[in-house]
Amino acid sequence: MAKRNKLLVPESREQVNQLKAKAANSNTANEAKFEAAKELGIPLSDRNNGNLTSKQAGKIGGKLGGNMVREMIKLAEQQLKQK
Repeated sequence: MAKRNKLLVPESREQVNQLKAKAANSNTANEAKFEAAKELGIPLSDRNNGNLTSKQAGKIGGKLGGNMVREMIKLAEQQLKQK
């Protein structure tokens, strides 16, 4: 799969990957993707996933993205409490 997502701040890639892993309770962002697919019952390969439908790929990304948003909100709330 080609990476087409561009970050506004390219230097933040590592922090975004850490957030993704944290939100999915996994060690790496790549593991998070496979864990989400497994939970959803979607066959995800570490090689070619051209056989996945858009709906299946969207479910994986949506699950990860939703968890990341929840984690970011939690972090923001913690920062606001500290002020």
